Amino acid sequence: MADTSRAPRRRYGTRPTMKDVAARAGVGLKTVSRVVNGEPGVTDDTVRRVRDAIDALGFRRNDSARVLRKGRTASIGLVLEDLADPFYGPLSRAVEETARAHGALLIHGSSAEDPERERELVLALCARRVDGLIVVPASDDHRYLEPEIAAGVATVFVDRPPGRIEADVVLSDSFTGAREGVAHLIAHGHRRIGFIGDLPRIHTATERLRGYRAAMAAAGLETDEGWVSLGSTDPGRVRAAARSMLAGPAPVTALFTANNRVTVTVVRELGGRTRPVALVGFDDFELADLLDPAVTVIAQDAARLGRTAADRLFRRLDGVNTAPGTTRLPTRLIARGSGELPPA
Repeated sequence: MADTSRAPRRRYGTRPTMKDVAARAGVGLKTVSRVVNGEPGVTDDTVRRVRDAIDALGFRRNDSARVLRKGRTASIGLVLEDLADPFYGPLSRAVEETARAHGALLIHGSSAEDPERERELVLALCARRVDGLIVVPASDDHRYLEPEIAAGVATVFVDRPPGRIEADVVLSDSFTGAREGVAHLIAHGHRRIGFIGDLPRIHTATERLRGYRAAMAAAGLETDEGWVSLGSTDPGRVRAAARSMLAGPAPVTALFTANNRVTVTVVRELGGRTRPVALVGFDDFELADLLDPAVTVIAQDAARLGRTAADRLFRRLDGVNTAPGTTRLPTRLIARGSGELPPA
């Protein structure tokens, strides 16, 4: 039987301190501090003893005191709508790479499109003294952030604008992208075009609907309200909307879907139909080019969104003190086949 009588009893949640290191190495706290911070004035033999004690105990420097002295934590927070959404993968990666280039740690969180959860998460990050925040807003009222911004927390909103405060914003041009996508369907002969979008309180949903209406109006086409459906991205809701628009004696001949999750559900719905229906989706998605027909999309550059937002944030942290501004990034139409189908 193994002898465990001399094995240390581990207390989870407690970590070795500089005092523990000093006791093991047989030196004073100030000596340990000098070794940990790379300061001069310590003999080679003492440095070796202190480092041996650090390795034996698994000590890691607690940066809390340094934060209090310097006022910077070298960390930023990123609050997304849904960490599982493929759109946010490249955006998050770009923010992380920019933060790393600035020697900062990135902390992620997800609001799940819940305004109260967003508020709790943002304020929790502020309580942990992050230097800055990048937020994909779920709320339409961000006045709760005013004291934090006034206290020096740099804040940039991305993908959607904030509510009821002035702040830096980085957006894709949802209006122009949607207008171009619907105009593309019109150019291929479609006159009855359905629009299936996200919740109407979401800025991108309303901007894409505005682009749809603008394209229809520019072509002199009437828009039947039965051709427009806004709501959750729940597959059941989206399927029901598509089926309704594709039913009856005068169904739509084309659909414009306003985000990747809606598009994927509609692709599944159209897969079981013999009559072809043209489709343009906002947001590219994985394997869209391998379907039959491949899916025509309005593509956003999610990585550029994240990189632009992060660059703006670190400029603020470096002392740039200009008025808050909005940056709109262009989208691009990728024609692959589904958007070029003629009316049945």
